Amino acid sequence: MEALVLFALLIGLLLVGVPVAIALLLSGAVSLLASGIPVNILAERMLGGINSYTLMAVPFFIAAAVIMNRSGVTRHILDFAYCLIGHRRGGTGHVNVLGSLFFSGMSGSATADVASQGRMLIPRMMKEGYDAPFSAGITAAASIITSIIPPSIVMIIYGAITNTSIGGLFFAGIVPGFMLFTALIGLVFVQAKRRDYPHGERLNWSQTWPVFLKALPALLAPILILGGIRFGITTPTEAGVVAAVYAIALGILVYREFSIWNLGEILQEAAVATAVPMFIIASSAIFGFALSISGFGFVVGDFMKDVTTNPIVFMLIALAFITVVGLFLESTSALLIFIPLFAPLATAYGVPDIQFGILMIIALMMGTLTPPVGLQSFIASDIAGISILRIDIWGAILCILLISLLVIFVPWITMYLPSTFI
Repeated sequence: MEALVLFALLIGLLLVGVPVAIALLLSGAVSLLASGIPVNILAERMLGGINSYTLMAVPFFIAAAVIMNRSGVTRHILDFAYCLIGHRRGGTGHVNVLGSLFFSGMSGSATADVASQGRMLIPRMMKEGYDAPFSAGITAAASIITSIIPPSIVMIIYGAITNTSIGGLFFAGIVPGFMLFTALIGLVFVQAKRRDYPHGERLNWSQTWPVFLKALPALLAPILILGGIRFGITTPTEAGVVAAVYAIALGILVYREFSIWNLGEILQEAAVATAVPMFIIASSAIFGFALSISGFGFVVGDFMKDVTTNPIVFMLIALAFITVVGLFLESTSALLIFIPLFAPLATAYGVPDIQFGILMIIALMMGTLTPPVGLQSFIASDIAGISILRIDIWGAILCILLISLLVIFVPWITMYLPSTFI
């Protein structure tokens, strides 16, 4: 009963327009104070929720994403992607997807990807004759590759709250990420044929080579980050520091898009961007504590045991549940509230923690696409100047669901690389 009141209070606050972090904090605090929990415990829980060495990676990767956007990295990557694939029918749509694949190895943030690439590519696509819903939809869908292929901020948060190996999650996301890339390239190909979208100019090697050299320093970032983790040179947190320092070096020494005197302004932007997810994490610690006090976890566990003893069925139910939650709740909040309930159950069912982690991350990121509250779709549709309800996203959603089912039924997809390299 307490859990129902807690969720009702949260939903009521969200419906009247209270920001997610504030709604989580208020609903959790009211429930705990009504249960007689001392108010100082609330402050301790909020501080404890963000007092993590692992979570220190989050501000560094966000800083790296902000710096790379300001240093011209996105532009050079998209130019190189155009040289490789822009000549095909629907070329700019293909460039959109390939650019996200390249960008994924550097920023770890789907929001940074859709904001930076969207401002460059959505107006360009619409000018070339692509319809606005498709331009926004493929940009939003491609952006979540950034959260599945490492380094990924959502993987860092997932690993921090479930004690799952972040290095293992990083390597486990590579194959599903490339599968999503392939599926979206196929989707663009089919839609371009059906709708007769334009193709770009084919460039020869002499034209491509200088563009490649310009983009090469940025393309080396994933090797630097994953190589450091693979060979034990850096932890994932230290890799975030390496990514931020490397981004500064690119901006100042290689591309010369800003000077050291601009760093204060850029780091201030990164601090503001970091404050939002960290506040959500702190607020979710209060809500999650209230949920645990209510006994909701035991209810979920007993329900699952009554429904099935099959780990495949359990993963299918978890996928369906998180997919539905993603329709109404922001992904970070959903991760922090519900994953601590499902992760121990996955272990009890014998599901490898890395396989389950990648499945849940894919499901959570799918929630950032689905209207009415999908963040990536909202940003892309806003750039395109259309309602989020008009965005052409459902073909991509089908692709993501199929990949999720493959992750469930073919464990090799997520387990081969971690078992080989970690």
